[in-house]
Amino acid sequence: MHAEDGAGKANSLSESAAAMADGFLPVFSIEAIGAVAAVLTTLCWIPQAARVIRTRETRAISLTTQVALTCGVVLWLVYGIFIGSWPLIGSNAITLVLLSVILTMKLRYG
Repeated sequence: MHAEDGAGKANSLSESAAAMADGFLPVFSIEAIGAVAAVLTTLCWIPQAARVIRTRETRAISLTTQVALTCGVVLWLVYGIFIGSWPLIGSNAITLVLLSVILTMKLRYG
């Protein structure tokens, strides 16, 4: 399989999904779903980061999971930058800051 074949399949899949969604939901509704998802998955890290900062207690946090999640968010951020998607860039940049705080505290306090 050539790289172009994979890109072509990805484009045709996203075009198919967009065409399907067009029939069910207006574009505004689709964007609203994405915006709500971005806000929820970004803000959900605030309580954890605040608790870790306040208590300095990180024993219950898995280092492996935290590193993997942080790496995944970095990749989502890079992807968002490449495709120029401000919702992806913004939500993942904020999430990266919050996860970095948690990861730093985990490394510092075990």
